[in-house]
Amino acid sequence: MADPDTAVRIAVLQMTSGIDPAANAAVMVAAATRAADEGAAMLFTPEMAGLLDRERARARAHIVAETDNPTLGALQQAAARAGIWLHVGSLPVLAEGDGAGRFANRAFVIDPHGEIAARYDKIHMFDVDLATGESWRESAAYRPGNRVVSVDCPVGRLGLAICYDVRFPALFEELGRRGCDVITIPAAFTVPTGQAHWHLLQRARAVEASAFVIAPAQTGHHADGRDTYGHSLVIDPWGDVLLDMGTEPGLGFATLDLARLGDVRRQLPSLQNRRSLGEQPESTRLAS
Repeated sequence: MADPDTAVRIAVLQMTSGIDPAANAAVMVAAATRAADEGAAMLFTPEMAGLLDRERARARAHIVAETDNPTLGALQQAAARAGIWLHVGSLPVLAEGDGAGRFANRAFVIDPHGEIAARYDKIHMFDVDLATGESWRESAAYRPGNRVVSVDCPVGRLGLAICYDVRFPALFEELGRRGCDVITIPAAFTVPTGQAHWHLLQRARAVEASAFVIAPAQTGHHADGRDTYGHSLVIDPWGDVLLDMGTEPGLGFATLDLARLGDVRRQLPSLQNRRSLGEQPESTRLAS
């Protein structure tokens, strides 16, 4: 869809999402309008943009099936009104057919007509105990996805990932095989892991996939008591940082020079030079 010799202006929304889905939706709707007014072809939002609440009993009251999700509906209408593509970093929705009643951490790509062009369920669950005393068990409430997803849109072929996925190179190897021009990695990174690894991992994923990386992030102190790292990033295929939004919420803009993809891939044809190392273990094999 994108001309490889053109430049595409994009918008990135850095948020401090809270426990009120309507308030979070209002922030994203306003951002979609402003992004379109300022010439962006596509807006990217963070992980859990519609609801960030670690108290699962309280959050459950707001988590419904995708077809009944008022935040998703509002964003589809906003995209259609503004005539803009919209990548919703993720929303929590009920996982279809899950006997345990778990949720899905689901990203959406919405076209300028308000139609859903792609959806992706986060594959890797954040189940960790940090040295700071923070403990997270995402798999207790969320069902992991099992499909790699890419979609054609104004930035070219867009590969989808979410937050903790960034630590698992097999996913990005597959997105590289698919010839993704851009990979988006929306996140709600903790402060200690962000300080240690955020920039490092995002730049590495861009370099190894020879692709732009767009990483919209949650930032600051949230209503559920957590703190997130911020520093939403746009990185080019050489690993250069085009945008770093620091720690304040707001809307940022960057221009993707798609001709840069060809320049980098000619200099470092790692996607063409890659060799198979044999059969992958079952634990790393992903469905297409």
